[in-house]
Amino acid sequence: MSEEDAIERAREDEREGKSASTQAGEFVREEMEHIRKGEHGARSPEQAIAIGLSEARRAGVKLPPPKRGKARTKRQAKRDLAKGRRGGRKKPSTKRSRATKRALKRESRRSASKKALSRRARRAAARRSARSRSAAAKKAARTRKRRR
Repeated sequence: MSEEDAIERAREDEREGKSASTQAGEFVREEMEHIRKGEHGARSPEQAIAIGLSEARRAGVKLPPPKRGKARTKRQAKRDLAKGRRGGRKKPSTKRSRATKRALKRESRRSASKKALSRRARRAAARRSARSRSAAAKKAARTRKRRR
């Protein structure tokens, strides 16, 4: 799947009225594929997801910066969002992209493995309250019911 495919699928999600995080999921999925194919690696599943979210914001997905998190992360997310809003992509700096790519190539490919992602999902779920998990499950059941 190329970046154009991810953009197209995200646009389709937007037309269907799906949430911004669902639209951004297409970019995260694409990033995982890149790592699995060996284009580059990532230090952790969180980094791989962060790269995907950043690309989504730059592609114009209206995904707000995280409510909780480091100030630097919020600042970067804000910057990515602004870049996506401007549209018309400027050619990225060759030197900078090459340096980033080289650094990522040195990282492990394990961060996108099923095991690593499963471990991350379990940790994320454990951080949430029982009430929040229950509400999400009920919402999923409702949307499943609607689709049938």
